[in-house]
Amino acid sequence: MLKHRYEYIAAVDLGSNSFHLIVVKVDETGTISVVDTIRETVRLGGGLAKDGKIKTKVIKNALSCLERFSQRIRRFPKGAVKVVGTNTLRRAKNAKEFIKQAQKILDNPIEIISGDEEARLIYLGVTHGRAAPTGKRLVVDIGGGSTEFIIGEGVESKSRESLQMGCVSFSLIFFADGEISREQMEKALVEAKLIIYPIAAKFNSDNWQDATGCSGTIKAIRNIVHSQGWDKHGISLGSLNILKEHIIKAGHISNLDLPELVEDRKAVLPAGLAILIAIFESLEISSMRVSEQSLREGVVYDVIGRSQHTDVRENTVKSLVNRWVADKTQAQMVQQAAELLFDFATASWQFADEHKEMLKWSAALHEVGLGISHSDYHKHGAYILHNADMPGFSRPEQAMLATMVGTHRRKFKIDEFAKLPNNVRKSAIRLGVLLRIAVLLHRGRVKEKVDCFELKVKGKHMKIKFPQSWLDAHSLSYFDLKREKKFLKKARFDLQVKILEQ
Repeated sequence: MLKHRYEYIAAVDLGSNSFHLIVVKVDETGTISVVDTIRETVRLGGGLAKDGKIKTKVIKNALSCLERFSQRIRRFPKGAVKVVGTNTLRRAKNAKEFIKQAQKILDNPIEIISGDEEARLIYLGVTHGRAAPTGKRLVVDIGGGSTEFIIGEGVESKSRESLQMGCVSFSLIFFADGEISREQMEKALVEAKLIIYPIAAKFNSDNWQDATGCSGTIKAIRNIVHSQGWDKHGISLGSLNILKEHIIKAGHISNLDLPELVEDRKAVLPAGLAILIAIFESLEISSMRVSEQSLREGVVYDVIGRSQHTDVRENTVKSLVNRWVADKTQAQMVQQAAELLFDFATASWQFADEHKEMLKWSAALHEVGLGISHSDYHKHGAYILHNADMPGFSRPEQAMLATMVGTHRRKFKIDEFAKLPNNVRKSAIRLGVLLRIAVLLHRGRVKEKVDCFELKVKGKHMKIKFPQSWLDAHSLSYFDLKREKKFLKKARFDLQVKILEQ
């Protein structure tokens, strides 16, 4: 049995409504046991001003919350903590400023994940937490700023969508003053149905056999309908409509008196309920089971999977190679050369294991843009990698791959790396240099393994040595490397190409 490298793993979910921390213990089979959970209502989404920036007061509250989280995880080893940001941090214009401060507090990188990646992780968490009957399963997660829909089978998600509607954003639009009227509830229902309409046929009940809901909104509604005796198993459309009438009768959020409704859920309950009813009616759901696990647990299982060599990113890269890369042999040769270069440079440049994976993947995908056009194919490749759905990859990881591919030939535009987060920029530049050299070593596109060189690096000084026999057979590659010296000089790298005496 492969033992997981960490005994404890922590996942932090920076959601639009709440921030969550979960700490789990991992046994030798990869099974988790929850040992600690912390949840704080931050309403990051509610703090978005008209200019698209999160308000200063909300940022201050959010950072205070993370100070408390940091006390719990500060002794965890690097790699054992994963922090993800979702809808609001995808949208906020000042997200970078917040992330910079938050990373300093947590002493861990923050990954802003796409809606598609959020959906994948949610499904991963749900499937590990609740077994489904045979067949396909629909999973729905109503968050503060977005709602995710996933259809999958077993542990693999097949179809994923993330829609821009959530309990916080809808509360601000339809219930901002706390009033709950039938008219406002109907407006929220209609708006949610309009947003769902384009995906309704794809996700309706003809396409799955079991429906499962997760997240705080759906769990809160489940708790209410169960405690009131309106439903005994999961959630039904009938119980939702009873709850709707109950809260309309209350007339105002402050008048809601439901034993299972915690105080910080009152403000977003009407909006969350409207969205859930719209989902039931649009997708023809008769009943829905509820999972206790969702995004946070999915993040944990993703970390476990990466360490046990079931990294979904590897499958994502293979899928992109199969779709876009015509000359797979060339990609493999460049990948082999890149790995050799990495092994020579890793001690001096202090690379980590994940850096080798990023270099391998960039080498495998460096010609992904050739499927569009030969002219400036590196730019096309960067565009594809920036914008493609890439399950398993965080936004910074995806941007890092795209930048390396986009700068792997012609002038080395080091300014492109300035757009990457500070914590990955230096490594990305160095990996980009290695990728450029690996590509040049196989410029002739001849099927061969180039392993006759030596590379020494010290800071930005690089010396690569080849035997005379290699030079005799690869004079154009030698010329390319000499020209590369000029390109790299502008990025303040010094590349020396030497020929070993026979």
